Amino acid sequence: MSKRAMIHRLRPSVLRTRGAVVAAGMGAVMVVGAGAGVAAADAGKAVKPAAVDAASAVAAQADAQAAAAKKSVAAKASAKKKAAKKNPSWVKPVSKYTLTASFAQGGAMWSAKHSGQDFAVPVGTPVKAVHGGTVVKAGPNGGGDGPAYGNAIVIKHANGKYSQYAHLSKINVSIGSKVKTGQLIAKSGNTGNSSGPHLHFEIRTSPNYGSALNPANYLRAVGVSI
Repeated sequence: MSKRAMIHRLRPSVLRTRGAVVAAGMGAVMVVGAGAGVAAADAGKAVKPAAVDAASAVAAQADAQAAAAKKSVAAKASAKKKAAKKNPSWVKPVSKYTLTASFAQGGAMWSAKHSGQDFAVPVGTPVKAVHGGTVVKAGPNGGGDGPAYGNAIVIKHANGKYSQYAHLSKINVSIGSKVKTGQLIAKSGNTGNSSGPHLHFEIRTSPNYGSALNPANYLRAVGVSI
């Protein structure tokens, strides 16, 4: 075979090979391009879920913080309530009693209407300061208010009100004494103008007779029920 004939025969084979290579290359490009397109599409789709997830995370964090703040407020309120119960600001003057004569009640026992609230209790019952303060009257003759009160005590409180305890059998404090809420200040009795053992209790706007308020109403106003 001549050299020219051989070259002529090889050309179709070379062309087919080049075509195959080109086709393969184009296929690779198409595959790569398709893959890139799919990846780009997927990336585009993934943007939205990521944004949604971030927003959800922020919302969840905000909810968690709000719940924690609410729980903290509730815990503080509960602690404050327990503390107030353990260390009350005001208390009853006696623990066990029977209520008898009430404020403004009329009767032959008093020259005017009754100026306080009576708690019927046995002689010797512990009498407590209803609130912290300073003793301004203490002694016989009603501490200076008159013999009808017998042995009596008057305490001045920081809010400008005064509490009075009368008909006592024993006084445990003296003028000038600083007392705390619930502190034992005396023992109940039957001294002065009294028809039987009891504690006469008043709330006043001054240390002296004639300035009394309704003690039952006042105690209720400061959280004490009798």
